[in-house]
Amino acid sequence: MTDEQPTSRRAAREAAKAASGAPVPAGPDAPTEAFTPDLTGDPTQAFPAAPDAATTASAAPAVEADPAAPADPAAPGEKSGGLGALLRKHPTAWIVSAAALVFVLLGTGSIFAGVAWASRSAAPVATPTPSVTTEPPRPVSELEATATRLRTCSIAGPASDPALAGFYASIMRSDTGEVLFDRSASKPAPPASTLKVFTAAAAVSALGPDFRITTSVYEGSSPGTIVLKGRGDTTLSALPAGQESVYTGAPKLQTLAETTVAQYAAKYPGVPITQVVLDSSYWNSGDAWEPTWREDQRTEGFQAPATALQVDGDRADPRAVVSARSTDPVGRAGAAFVQALKNADPGGSVVDAGVATSLGSAVGQTVLAEVQSQPLRTLIPQMLLPSDNMLGEMLARIVSKESGSDGSAASLQASIMGQLARWDVPKANVTIKDGSGLSPENAVPASAMTILERAVHAGVDNLDVVRSGLSVSGQTGFLAGRFTGENAVARGNVYAKTGMIRASYTLSGYINAADGIPLVFTFYAAGEGVDSNARNAIDTVATAAYRCGDNLSNN
Repeated sequence: MTDEQPTSRRAAREAAKAASGAPVPAGPDAPTEAFTPDLTGDPTQAFPAAPDAATTASAAPAVEADPAAPADPAAPGEKSGGLGALLRKHPTAWIVSAAALVFVLLGTGSIFAGVAWASRSAAPVATPTPSVTTEPPRPVSELEATATRLRTCSIAGPASDPALAGFYASIMRSDTGEVLFDRSASKPAPPASTLKVFTAAAAVSALGPDFRITTSVYEGSSPGTIVLKGRGDTTLSALPAGQESVYTGAPKLQTLAETTVAQYAAKYPGVPITQVVLDSSYWNSGDAWEPTWREDQRTEGFQAPATALQVDGDRADPRAVVSARSTDPVGRAGAAFVQALKNADPGGSVVDAGVATSLGSAVGQTVLAEVQSQPLRTLIPQMLLPSDNMLGEMLARIVSKESGSDGSAASLQASIMGQLARWDVPKANVTIKDGSGLSPENAVPASAMTILERAVHAGVDNLDVVRSGLSVSGQTGFLAGRFTGENAVARGNVYAKTGMIRASYTLSGYINAADGIPLVFTFYAAGEGVDSNARNAIDTVATAAYRCGDNLSNN
C-alpha cells in the first residue's frame, strides 16, 4: 500500500485484490466485501487468511444500492453514505484500526485458548479453602467514660531545687486518693524520723489508744529478794514527786518503791530486803543496740540502748530532751530504784543498807507493786512532737511482743507492716531496721508513707491519736520555727512529722490547701551533699503545693 488513497470503490477493490493475488471480479455490480475479523480461527496466526473470490461471493450478501442516495462526488456513478462512505473517505485509518482490533482480539483468544489447553492437559486442582483467623474480642471497660481534669499549677521549679539533692515526693488528695504529684515516689529512700508515723500507727493498731505500759515488782525466789521487771516504759521517772521529766505526767519510780516497801513489810515483817533482781527479759537486752546506729547518737544525747528496763529514757538529765545517755540503762535504773527504796524506808527497817542488785528474771507471780505509764494516746504525741527516739524504739518492740513475736530488732519489719496492712500500706520496697528511723538502712517509698498519712488525716481506726502528734507549721513541734519568709503563707496549714539523719531530710503529713482541698504528702531530700538547706527547700515545695491545691499538676 502506498500513501496515496484509491479514488473509488472499484479502484480500492482492485488494489486490494492485486495485493492478495486474488482475481478481480468484473463489472460495476460486484458485491462489496465487509472486513470482518475471524475470532474462531487459529490463535497462533496474527491475522486470518484472506478468503477467495468464490467463498466471498457465496457467503457474503450483496450490498444493495440505495436508489435515492446521491452520487459519490469522488466517483461519479457510485452510491455513497453510511459506513461505506466512511471507509471510502478514510480507508487507511480504518485499515490500521481494524488491524489493531484484530491483534487485540486474537491475543485475548490466545490467552483463553492457552487456559483451555492447560485445563484439558492438567489434572484438576482443588481450590484451597482460605484460612480465616478470628481476632479475639478487644476488652471493653465497663466503667463509664469520664473527663480527666487538666491541672495547670506546677511546682516543678521548687521541686528541682538543688538543695533537695535526690528528691522523693508523693502528693495526693486525701478525700479521693487521687495522686497529684509523683517524683520517684515508689522508690525506697531513708525516711529518717518520719518512720515514727509507721511505729505510732502500728502501736495504735496492735495495742489500742488506751494501752498502758506496766512496770512491776515481784516477790523473789526467797524472802529478802524482790524483782523489778520492766516492759518497755522508758518514761518511768526517777525524779521525786513534784518534779516533771520531759515526759510530763510519767509514773514515778518513787511511787513504785513506796508501795513495794509497804507490801513487803506487811508480808515479811523483820526480814529486810537485801537483793533486787533487775529483769529486762521482756526482750533480749543483748539486742538493744542496732549496729547501724552511730555511737555519737548516744553520747550526744539522742539515743540509748533499747532495753526493756530503764528510767527517763536513760538521760543524765531527765528534764532535757537532748541529754547524754549511758551504755547500761538497766544498771542505771537499778541504782535509781535502790535509792528510791531507801527513800521510802528512812528508818532502814525494811531495806538493808547494803542492798545489792543483780540481773535475772522473775520466777514467781506474786506482785508487790505496779505502776503504769500514761495511755498510748498520750505517749504517741510525746514521741512524735519532740521526735523522741527512745519512745519510738520501745513502742516498736512492744508491738512485736504483743503481736506474738519476740521483740527483737529483726522482728520489727514483719510486726509493724503486719499492722499497717489494715490501711493497705504496701510492703514492697520497705525495710525497717528500728522503730525510731535512726538507721540509715531504713527504707520506705514516699508513696507508702503517703497512703498511711491519708488514713491518719481521716482519723480512721483511732488514728486521730497519731494525727494529734503532728507538728503544725509555724506553731508547734519541730515546725514551730519553720515556714518563714515567703513560706509564711502556709503557716498553720501544714501538719507533719519531721525527720533528719545524716544525708536525709524528710517531712510527711497533710496540707489544708488554699482552695480548701486536703492534700497528704511525703517529701524526702536524700543523697550525698544534702544539708540543712534542704529544710527550707522542703518548706518551699510544701508551700507551693498549698497554693496550688486541687489544681496541682504533675508536670
